Amino acid sequence: MGLVFAEIELIRGADLVLFQEGYIQEDQIRRVKVTALVDSGSYMLAINETIKTQLNLQKVGEEEAELADGSHVMLEIVGPIDVRFENRRTNVDAMVLPGDSEVLLGAIPMEGLDVIIEPKAQRMIVNPASPNIARKSLK
Repeated sequence: MGLVFAEIELIRGADLVLFQEGYIQEDQIRRVKVTALVDSGSYMLAINETIKTQLNLQKVGEEEAELADGSHVMLEIVGPIDVRFENRRTNVDAMVLPGDSEVLLGAIPMEGLDVIIEPKAQRMIVNPASPNIARKSLK
């Protein structure tokens, strides 16, 4: 199986709350569309420093992570982030990788989105076995 990428939207969770409470307008919600490497071997969402800055995400902790080269580093955890794919959404925290590292969509957000990897087509799809219910969300 080759690499699988998916177009996802990342939205600052705190901005969604501020919008729902009437403190900001819809066009003030910080969001970014990215192409993420779908990596079921990692467990969290991993973003880079540029996305952290664009969304003005706040640190919620630190966690040790093993990088692809086998080295271990302490990474900042930020959030909350609303992740959207097609008609699905989930809310997660993310590890911040250094520089302009590639965005990784791990197993936890994949489960929250109820998506699967279609290996033959090398793409991520909404789970066809799940009920045909579009999850409606606020903006």
